[in-house]
Amino acid sequence: MKRVLYSYWRSSASYRVRIGLAHKGLDHDYVPIHLLRDGGQQRADAYRARNPMGQVPALELIEDDGATRLLTQSLPILEYLEERWPAPPLLPRDPYLRARVRALAEVINSGIQPLQNLTVTQALVELGVDDKAWVRRFVHAGLVAFDGLVADVAGRCCVGDDVTIADCCLIPQLYSARRFGVPLDPFPRLVAIADACEALPAFIAAHPDRQPDANAPA
Repeated sequence: MKRVLYSYWRSSASYRVRIGLAHKGLDHDYVPIHLLRDGGQQRADAYRARNPMGQVPALELIEDDGATRLLTQSLPILEYLEERWPAPPLLPRDPYLRARVRALAEVINSGIQPLQNLTVTQALVELGVDDKAWVRRFVHAGLVAFDGLVADVAGRCCVGDDVTIADCCLIPQLYSARRFGVPLDPFPRLVAIADACEALPAFIAAHPDRQPDANAPA
């Protein structure tokens, strides 16, 4: 099977999927979709034909017989990778801990990241709102909640000592937090988890600065 990832280097959702692919040792072609160039390449008709939401990431799956399928949205993509290539795992065996991992991922996926999404911040600027202050407020509040939720399950990683989908979400979110100037001193537990994860080969390979389109001009 050939895998093609449509991604933007600084997109936290794309970053999650890059971690998952690297963690499972799955090679893929990388197609950059610049979210600012040409008014946002994700808005172009050709890309919207793949993903009507006009978002990254999208993962194209090309079977050996030429059949092509497409997946969108980072968490379903990660779940697909887990089901199709279960080793090394991204979910614990224990059903309760699997649910905890998914809950942590959703705190970021639905509770934090949408409020810092480029579409939202661009709309805030148009309305005369300080978009960076907005982002800092909601990211901080979300990290407070996330930190509380990992308190009883964290080890080296968010849930125990093994990488899960929760870590695939947390590390990109902390990258974004730093970019927006959110102080991380109140979250030593989350910073320690990030330090442990970021030393692993999969996280190194997936880091935004290592992507082909890193720092590409608009």
